[in-house]
Amino acid sequence: MKPLEKLLKKPGSHLPARPAAPAPAARRQSLSRPPASPEEPAGPAGPQPGGEGRWLELRPPEAPLRSPEDPSPGGDRDREPPSPEPPPAARCCCGCGPAAPAPPERLLAALLERLPAGGAHGRGCGAESLLDDIVLTHSLFLPTERFLQQLHQQYPWGGGHAGGGHEKGIRDGAGLRRKRAVLAVLLHFLETYKGLLQEEESAGKVIKELYLLIMKDTSLYRDLEDEILKLHQLVETVELKVADETPPPSKQVKPLFRHFRRIDSCLQTRVAFRGSDEIFCRVYMPDHSYVTIRSRLSASVQDILASVTEKLQYSEEQSAREDALILVTVASSGEKAVLQPSEECVFTTLGINSHLFACTRDTFDSLVPLPEEIPVVPGDTEIHRVEPEDIANHLTAFHWELFRCIHELEFVDYVFHGERGRRETANLELLLQRCSEVQHWVGTELLLCESLGKRAHLLKKLIKIAAICKQNQDMLSFYAIVIGLNNAAISRLRLTWEKLPGKFKNLFRKFENLTDPCRNHKTYREVLAKMKPPLIPFVPLILKDLTFLHEGSKTLLDGLVNVEKLHCIAEKVRTIRKYRSRPLCLELEASPSQLQTKAYVRQLRVIDNQNLLFELSFKLEPGGH
Repeated sequence: MKPLEKLLKKPGSHLPARPAAPAPAARRQSLSRPPASPEEPAGPAGPQPGGEGRWLELRPPEAPLRSPEDPSPGGDRDREPPSPEPPPAARCCCGCGPAAPAPPERLLAALLERLPAGGAHGRGCGAESLLDDIVLTHSLFLPTERFLQQLHQQYPWGGGHAGGGHEKGIRDGAGLRRKRAVLAVLLHFLETYKGLLQEEESAGKVIKELYLLIMKDTSLYRDLEDEILKLHQLVETVELKVADETPPPSKQVKPLFRHFRRIDSCLQTRVAFRGSDEIFCRVYMPDHSYVTIRSRLSASVQDILASVTEKLQYSEEQSAREDALILVTVASSGEKAVLQPSEECVFTTLGINSHLFACTRDTFDSLVPLPEEIPVVPGDTEIHRVEPEDIANHLTAFHWELFRCIHELEFVDYVFHGERGRRETANLELLLQRCSEVQHWVGTELLLCESLGKRAHLLKKLIKIAAICKQNQDMLSFYAIVIGLNNAAISRLRLTWEKLPGKFKNLFRKFENLTDPCRNHKTYREVLAKMKPPLIPFVPLILKDLTFLHEGSKTLLDGLVNVEKLHCIAEKVRTIRKYRSRPLCLELEASPSQLQTKAYVRQLRVIDNQNLLFELSFKLEPGGH
C-alpha cells in the first residue's frame, strides 16, 4: 500500500472544552480517496467517460472541466455557467493553438507547426503553454521513447520537410522553421526532464542521435548560436546513459530515512534519489535474524531475493524447490503482504515501521513483527528540552529539502502510471511517508508523557510548533501536526485538553477550521493562494486533485487527445514550480545543541500501530470522553 493511501485516515474531532454541538461532527474524509461524494466533490466535474469534452479540435465543451480548486458542492445550481470561450492555453490570440482533430501521433506535428519562427510570441502565449503542456503530459498518451523518435523524424535532415527531400530544400523557409521548432521542443524537453533521463537508456540514445544531427547542421548556427550552445550544455549536464557505453563508476550508497539511524547520514543535506542509486537494506528472517544487502533503489523483488539467497548461500536446487524464498512486508501491527517477483521500487513504499522478511511459504504464517523499535517507556524526550521555534524551523528546513528533491514529473507519474507502467517516484513517496511519520510522532510524544501537567504543556508546545510552521509557510508540517492532534487516541484525552489554556484552545479551533475539508478544502485553498513562494504545500491534496482530473475525463476519445485535460494537469504541475521558485532562507545555528535538535527532527521515533496508541491512551486516562 502506498504511503498516500495510509495518510489522513482519521476521524473528525473537537476539543473537549468546546460547547456541545447540536449534532456530532462528521468524520473527515481521507484525502487519499480521490473521488468525493455528491455532498462534497473533490475536484472538477469534467466530461464524463463517453461524454463530450474538449478534444484536439478545441470546440467549445458542453460541460467544461472545473479546476479541482473549485469549491462548489456539486449540483448544477452551484456551478458557473459554461464559458463560451476555450481556456487561454487552448487558443492563443494569434491562433497558434492546434485547430484540427488529430491522433496522438499528429499532436507533436501540430505543435511544431504552430511554434513561432523567431520568438515573436511572448511568454504566456498559447504555443509556449501548449509546448509545456505536451512535454509535461505526453506520457499519458505517448511513451517518452516514441515521443522522441517522432521528434527525430520531424527534423528535416535531407530536405525542406521531415523525412528527406532535395538538398536545396534545407535552405528554404519552411525547412529552417521546422528545424528551429524541433530544437525548441528538444531544449524544453531537456530542461524539464533533466536528471530523469539518466534512467532512460533508450530515450537517451534517441536524444544523442538527434543532438548529433543538430550539431552537424550548419544552417542553424547563424541565427541560433545561443540555442545550439544551450543544447550542448544541457546534453552534457544530464549525463545521458547509453547501453553500449562504458558503465559509470559505482555510486556512493545513499541512506533512506530509517536505515541504521546513522547520525552522520541524517545530518547531511538530502539529495534526490534515482532508481540506479544504491542503498543498504536489512532483510529479516522468521527468527528475526537478518542479512544486510546492497541494492539498487529500483531493484525488483526477484533481484532482492537473489541477493538474499546469495548471502544465505542457498543452493540453486533448493531455490528451485517449493521451499524457495518469498519476500514479505510485515507492519508493526502484524499486517503481512507477499510481494510479487516483478514488483520494483519496494523500499520507498514500505510503511514507517514496516520491514522486509524473507521466508518460505511454509513459514509465512509464523512471521511476527519485530519488537517495537521505540521503547514504550515514559520519560522526557528531546522535544521537552527544545524551544518550539527550533523544532518548527528544523521541520521546515528538512521538509523543504525533501520537497525540493521531488521532480515535478513524479506528481504526474504517481497518479497516471497505471496507463503506461510505473516510473520511479521515490522522492515523492518518501515525502508522503514523512508526512505520515510526523502525524504519528505527535501522538507518540504525547502518549509517552505520563505526567498530566507535562502532557498539557507538551500539547501547548505542539500547537505552537504548528503555528510557527504555518508562519514559515510549511503547510505540510502544519497539516500533519493538526491531523496528529486529531487522532482519536489523542482527542479522547479529556483531562489533558481541559488543562490547555483558553488561548490555545481557540488557536487550535482555528487550525481545525483551516484544515476542514468542507467545500473541497476551500479555507485552506484561500489561505494558500495568498502565500508567496517559497512555500511547502500539503502534498496529498495536490495528488488528490490530479487523481480527480485523471478520473474525471478520458485522455483519449475516438483517437483524439483531450488537450484541455493535459492543460489542467500541467497547470497543477506549474503551481509546484511556483512554490519552489525562490529559495528558502532560514537562519539555523550550527551549535551542538542545534545539531542535536536537527538529528532528532530528522530521525523521529514513532509508534504507528494505532492499537498500541489506544492502549497507551487508555492507560493515561481510562475514562476519556
